This record gives sequence, C-alpha cells and structure tokens, in this order.
Amino acid sequence: MGKFKFPSAYTVLMAIIVFVAALTYIVPAGQYDRVMNPELGKEVPVSGTYHLVDSNPQGFFDVVMAPGAGFYDPASYEAGAIDVALFVLVIGGFLGIVTKTGAIDAGIAKVTAALEGKEVWMIPALMVLFAAGGTVYGMAEETLPFYMLLIPVIIAAGYDAVTGVAVVLLGAGIGVLGSTINPFATVIASNAADVPFTDGMGLRIAILVIGFIITAAFLMRYAEKVRKDPSQSLVADMKESNEEFFLKNREEGIELTGARKLILVLFAASFGVMIWGVSAAGWWMAEMSALFLVSAIAIGLIGRLSEEELTGTFVDGARDLLGVAFVIAIARGIVVIMNAGSITDTILFWSENAVSGLSEIVFINAMYWIQVVLSFFIPSTSGLAVLSMPIMAPLADFANVSRDLVITAYQSASGVVNLLTPTSGVVMGGLAIGRVSYAKWFKFVLPLAGVLTVMIMIMLSVGAVMGL
Repeated sequence: MGKFKFPSAYTVLMAIIVFVAALTYIVPAGQYDRVMNPELGKEVPVSGTYHLVDSNPQGFFDVVMAPGAGFYDPASYEAGAIDVALFVLVIGGFLGIVTKTGAIDAGIAKVTAALEGKEVWMIPALMVLFAAGGTVYGMAEETLPFYMLLIPVIIAAGYDAVTGVAVVLLGAGIGVLGSTINPFATVIASNAADVPFTDGMGLRIAILVIGFIITAAFLMRYAEKVRKDPSQSLVADMKESNEEFFLKNREEGIELTGARKLILVLFAASFGVMIWGVSAAGWWMAEMSALFLVSAIAIGLIGRLSEEELTGTFVDGARDLLGVAFVIAIARGIVVIMNAGSITDTILFWSENAVSGLSEIVFINAMYWIQVVLSFFIPSTSGLAVLSMPIMAPLADFANVSRDLVITAYQSASGVVNLLTPTSGVVMGGLAIGRVSYAKWFKFVLPLAGVLTVMIMIMLSVGAVMGL
C-alpha cells in the first residue's frame, strides 16, 4: 500500500465548500435586520432582530459555481477575488522580468555574503517589517509579492521554503493579531462597537510585543535546526526541487553592474510606493497592479530586454502564479456558499446566546473561542468585524467587561486563526507560492498557535479582572 499523500490546496478547499454546503441542509437559515452604518459605509446587523427565513440549501450546482462566484461575488463579507487574482498575476510577471535581468541573483549573492555567519538575525529583522505592516494597516494580500522575493534569499542562506513562507506569513500575521491602529480590524471593530479605537491600546501592544518575541524565537529555533541538519526540514524531500525552482537560472558570481543596481533600487521603490499607496493614499488591488505593471516595463527597458523578451517573460512569470490565483478564488467561494445558504447569521446568533450570562473571565475567554470559530468561516478581519461586533460588543455591558476587551478578543482570535486556516486565500496563496503543502504547514504552525492562544487567554483574563 502506498504512503498517504495529503490532498492539494484545491482539494482541501473544495472539500470545505462541500462541507459548508452540507451545513445549509442542517443549520436553520436566518438573518438579522441590518441598518447602514455611515462611519463604516456598510450595513451592520442589529442585535435582537434575528429571525428565521426560508431555507436555501446549496446543492451540486451551487458548489461547482462557488469558485467562480468567489472571483466577483459582491454579496460576501469580503470582496470578490478577481482584483486580488489579477494582482497576483501581475506580480508574477513583474518578478519574472526582474529575475530575467539578473539583478535578483546579483542582489542575493551580495546579501548572503554580507550575512555570512549572521544569517539567523535576518529572520527577526524581516519579521519586524511585516509585523509593522500588520499592526498599522492589516498587511495581508499585500504580502503575496514578498514570498517570491524572500524565499530565494532564505534558501540561499541555508534555510528552507517553510522558513521563507513563515517569515512573511507569521511576521505579518503576528502584527495583525496585535493590531494597534489597523483600520481593517481595530478601527472598523471599534466603530462597529461604538468605542474609541484607542481604548485597550496598552493591552494590544503587550500582546503584540509578547506574541512577536514568541513567534520570532519559534521560527529562529526551527530555522537554525534546519540549517545545521537539512534532514530536519519539513520539506526535506523537496530540498533539491525547491533549490532548482527558487534559484533556477541563477548565475554564480554574477556581477552587480550599475544597471542592476538601478533595477534593484526601482524594485525596492516599487514596494515602498505600494506600502505608501495602501496605507496613506487609499490604494487597493487595481492601483497596485498598475504600479507593478509600469515598474515591470521600466525594469525591462533598463535591463535592455527586447519587446519579445519582455512580453514573453512577463507572461511566463504570470503563469508561475496562476495556481495561486485559483486558490484565492476557491477560498472566497466558501463565504459565497454560507451567505447564499443564509447560515452565517444563524451561526452568529448561536454565538450570541452562548456567551450570555457568563462571569467576566469566562465571558471573555468564551468570546475568544467563539471568534476563533467565526474566523474559520469568515477569514476577512474587516468582514468579521462588521458582522460580529454590533452583536457581540453590547453583550460585554451585561458581563461587566469593557467593550474594547471584546475587540481585543476578536482581533486576537482572528489573528491566530489566520496563521493556519485553509479558508484564507492569503494563507493558501502564500503556501502555494512557497510550494509548502497545507498538511506540513499545519504541523509546523499548530504548536505556535497553541502557545499564542494560551498567552492571549491569560492576557484577556488579566484585562477582564483589572478592567483594562
């Protein structure tokens, strides 16, 4: 009998869609009344208005339509995936052109030479940057271009693809978990809960700092173990394949010419402009796609690529990330099925009843676990905030717990779940880029998620007792 092989990301996500569709035959269909929140610009549910509606169980046709609907469905709590998918394809083309010029190879050679003997400190240094993006503006989809940029550097330094994926995913993830001024989590949730987003800031900063230290130490320990003994890698069986894929066409001793230096400057500037655009100028996927398209053309011209080389390389690079685009769309299809089957509000209603009448510490820890469950079905931090906070935050008043602590429980739970949930297009997309199976990632990150959960529950309990 052959060795069992864990299914691909596509199969895992389709299985979840089938499971959620089956729930629509079991879970009663229901809805809350909704009112427009002018500050959020979205309709929010009204506590106490839940009522049953006609069931709409999702059958075979709905299941096979869900991945396509995930590309554009306007009714889901998170936007359709078509803009994110286009962004991923443009990034693939952009990185293909930069690689073709030889600038990446020359840059990797310089970095690895400079870090010789100190490679492990590259991990927390990079994670700090992603954590800053996570806590300030909820860096998520914006991380996707960094995987193809950093994984080759990490592998060239003697580590593995899991380390490369973790630097980006865990770095940004711990920042989102400890969101401070993140407009897509803390601010939206606070507005929906009718409290200032600065309330509870001290506790969130403490969770962010402690969580980062735990996560960085966890990853550094794993990375050094792999560097000393490559057989300890979770993807040891793919070592040669990954080195060939991520370091393909790499030229040893390639010269860092003036043109290549200029390309690397433009390369870095493109990411800097992207971060500025998202955090300060209101950019989203269309603007970012346009930015990297223009940058790709400019870099191709500086690298003296012919028109045929430029267009062909761009298309080949996009092709490399085509599977990632499909993964993101399929993940969004899960929310499509839940909303079409009218079971999202029912699950929220059950959650509302589960925490009513509990003591302070029990209430806030129960709230954390309920948000963990909700986050699995609704991985979008902003979507979950808009959906759950108008219902859950007022319950804190009856439990003698501050509403801002409920917000901290929500964003912490969402942050932990989004380190490993298969329903997140960002998680599954990052793993697909890094060629890391979901089973291996789950095995890697589950112990960390457990430690972070214990830490968060202790911090929430302290917050409930001390009124933080």
